[in-house]
Amino acid sequence: MNLKKITAVITACFAVAFFNFSCHSEPEDLSAESTILINADTGEILYRKNPYEERAMASTTKIMTTLITLEEGQLDRRFVVDSMAIRVEGTSMGLQEGDIVTRRALCYGMLLPSGNDAANAAAVSISGDISAFAEKMNKKALEIGMNNTSFANPSGLDADGHYSTAYDMALLTRYALKNEEFRNICGLSSASLEYGNPPYKRTLYNSNKLLNLYEGCIGVKTGFTDNARRCLVSAAERDGVTLIAVTLNAPDDWNDHEKLLDYGFSLLSPMEITPESFTLPVFGGKETKISVSPEKNEIIGISPGSEQNVKIEYHIPAFLYADIEKGDKIGTAKIYYNDEEISAIPMIASEDSFREIPEKTFSEWIMDIFNLG
Repeated sequence: MNLKKITAVITACFAVAFFNFSCHSEPEDLSAESTILINADTGEILYRKNPYEERAMASTTKIMTTLITLEEGQLDRRFVVDSMAIRVEGTSMGLQEGDIVTRRALCYGMLLPSGNDAANAAAVSISGDISAFAEKMNKKALEIGMNNTSFANPSGLDADGHYSTAYDMALLTRYALKNEEFRNICGLSSASLEYGNPPYKRTLYNSNKLLNLYEGCIGVKTGFTDNARRCLVSAAERDGVTLIAVTLNAPDDWNDHEKLLDYGFSLLSPMEITPESFTLPVFGGKETKISVSPEKNEIIGISPGSEQNVKIEYHIPAFLYADIEKGDKIGTAKIYYNDEEISAIPMIASEDSFREIPEKTFSEWIMDIFNLG
């Protein structure tokens, strides 16, 4: 397909919706040794304190383990858990030898009750053993840009060579939240599942109290070990603005995150981006032209006055061939902030264009399209 690329810079003519959030001063007296707050849409850092300091990150590790498990697929295939993998200390989803599970159930077990048994069982299911899975975790970390992170196990238990930074964990979370399944699971206060031998229904509860404490909280993961102390990764969304906060070694993490998120929402405003529609020539159809429109609008959070940093690139064909049905994907509108692609909106056909019988010659179609007949 012959594609053309059109770039449009977002200007003041685009609708920018500013909401009256309460103004908050920069958070003070945070208990965390390391912390960071970022705009999930653009990656912009809004607050930091020792963000690149390498620290143990406890069960926030399971963000990576769950992400890899979801990306591996075969989520609903049933299998028997590895009996050695589930013999692990710490928090658990209650797996026992001989239990029949699915990878999907293990993802719930990791993100809600923070099951170390679930993390190990998922790792062995995917890679055959813990060390091989840790290699996969480290490879994925480098792909994401987590350059100061090293994973030694899938659960987050204290171990030599197992560490990250607040900044890297924010990068990981920003990436993971783009996975719809991950986003759905980590935001649940509880979930009903079936597993066991034979499988039977039971309910898992999320250890993340912020889901009920903070308006708009959508996740993400708690953590604690003797070495890491209290760790927390949170995300919250209001009026289309999404924030990610990370604290490592934070005795008062719930309050830390409320302060951080309040501060972030006071800095950003939602901006609604509406891509343009196009009319494209069509060869071989009853209609000689067809309208192509964005499938949806996009809302992102930005700092007021930074609209000029947003642009759209349209990747659409120069012309089309019938048959086309309404709703068919024709191209993509890619949204960039400071030259980083942050979203891609499908461009779809707004109407049908079916093949005409008998077909006209190519020359006849050219004449019709350009009104040369």
